[in-house]
Amino acid sequence: TTAAALERFTINFTITNLPYTSDLENPDSAKFRATQRVMNTLLDRLLKESRVGAAFHGCETTDLRYGPGSDRDETRVDAVCTYSKEPSAAPLDRVGLYHEVSNKTRGITQLGPYSLDKDSLYVNG
Repeated sequence: TTAAALERFTINFTITNLPYTSDLENPDSAKFRATQRVMNTLLDRLLKESRVGAAFHGCETTDLRYGPGSDRDETRVDAVCTYSKEPSAAPLDRVGLYHEVSNKTRGITQLGPYSLDKDSLYVNG
């Protein structure tokens, strides 16, 4: 049998109650690292209980940037998540996963203490 391969997918969303500041531009800053840790933990909790479930490995927040246009009242989050995909398994159901994440974030409005822009969620695209 062939071993499971690690597959990646991306999740992107905008937080409306985390103003973007210049220290979020620097991946080495304490604020970036703290925000990254919180985002990784929140996404991991959410996705461990999703259809990816047992195959889920984790998410890594890769970028924090200001919201759409030049809106610095919001912070855009980009994360890359990994899971084990068995060779015989169907491809990632990104639409199904999107709907699950939507439901688990109260219609894309809340992730932990953060408020989300309900039109900002993207799963793998």
